[in-house]
Amino acid sequence: MDTLYKKLREYNRTDYYAFHMPGHKRRGILTGCDLPYAIDITEIEGFDDLHHARGILQEAEERAAALYRSSETHYLINGSTSGILSAVMGCTAKGDRILMARNCHKSVYHAVLMNELRPVYIYPEFYGDIELNGPVQTSDVEYALGKYEDIRAVIITSPTYDGVISDIGAIAAAVHRKGIPLIVDEAHGAHLGFHPYFPDNSVSLGADVVIHSLHKTLPALTQTALIHINEKSDLKENLGISEGIRKYLHMLQTSSPSYVLMASIDACIDMMEDMGHLYFEKYAVLLQRSREILQKLKCLKLLETEVYDKSKIVISVKRTGITGRQLYEILLERYHLQMEMAAGSYVIAMTSMADTKEGMKRLTDALLEIDSELTVEKEGTDEFSLPVLKQVYTSAETQSAAGRGSARKTESLDWKESVGRISSEYAYVYPPGIPLIVPGEEISEEVAAALSRYRALGFSVEGIKKEEKIEVLING
Repeated sequence: MDTLYKKLREYNRTDYYAFHMPGHKRRGILTGCDLPYAIDITEIEGFDDLHHARGILQEAEERAAALYRSSETHYLINGSTSGILSAVMGCTAKGDRILMARNCHKSVYHAVLMNELRPVYIYPEFYGDIELNGPVQTSDVEYALGKYEDIRAVIITSPTYDGVISDIGAIAAAVHRKGIPLIVDEAHGAHLGFHPYFPDNSVSLGADVVIHSLHKTLPALTQTALIHINEKSDLKENLGISEGIRKYLHMLQTSSPSYVLMASIDACIDMMEDMGHLYFEKYAVLLQRSREILQKLKCLKLLETEVYDKSKIVISVKRTGITGRQLYEILLERYHLQMEMAAGSYVIAMTSMADTKEGMKRLTDALLEIDSELTVEKEGTDEFSLPVLKQVYTSAETQSAAGRGSARKTESLDWKESVGRISSEYAYVYPPGIPLIVPGEEISEEVAAALSRYRALGFSVEGIKKEEKIEVLING
């Protein structure tokens, strides 16, 4: 079986001359850069078309579907964002009501705006002792579905950026009793289900649409992802979601998909089929040993929840006298260890099967050494959970009310002065990109204080046009 990468390499050794895009003509001589020009082509004879796959790309997507045991899988070369947008919009009609976890990625909110949806929020459980957002509770999903009979789709994030996993099987069953689809943003869980050390993935647990970022936890290039449409779920009604999702994939993905990125996806799937079980076995052993070492920390603390993706190493600084940002900077500057992200009271190190014994030892040694220099304080850091804000307008209604250009009916206020006003823009810390404020929500004292706190801790608050200000409706 030829992978796309092998075929691209073989094609580059032929005498076919390129009178077609791209302009580098498979030669890097003009730029002098060591980039993969040799395998960067367009939709030429024999290499199929991602938007109308009937040849090698169709076969590649079918291999991906077989690996994940989904009914239908599509390559995403605009990242998981394009999959989430396509899933939400493909499963709903303009103006529909959607049930969504409030800790969803900003791309879900963008889909809500684009399709003028009316969101109902479920707030995940919050664990104050470790300052992590927990799972979405099935009972909360059931309550919302009972209260709002016109909900047309449900979307949640599992695992979260922090590795917390919800009970997808139970949630899928509850959603399917209403005859609607469950979408799971499993961008951080492309590795789930391939080894007993990790929980099952959402495809196997009955979700109807699942989005995976291959590049986050598997050896694939940045921007590569998959969307699975799972017709084998227990949803009996034929909702036609496959057709709707495919329509939006054609709209939202570039018409010039990168063959370099698609070859990366295919090579990753090929590796998983052939050697994945061996790599996962070594990875699980290395990860477990490292986590056991980190259990010895006396001041810092290794965090996890009851159902958890142990590939995420989350280290809490609570009650140590330093912030998550400070630990992040110590690891970076003193030990040259680049963490994935820092939050107010913890840092996240993302691991994968590509990690080495040497790399993991550097991390555990560094954390143990830092830990030995710290003392436990009596007072903990201030707990901060995702604020529950009053939704006055939908994002689409807010956009309309705000106006455009010279007719814009908004003003920018300092965060403290904005309390009680209706926001017309997003505010979030990235990563993870979960909005603290969504357009149409009334700004509370709690969230204004949270923005100030994040700024004081050295985080960049994004989504806002002006530093330390937020745009609000003049008449809101």
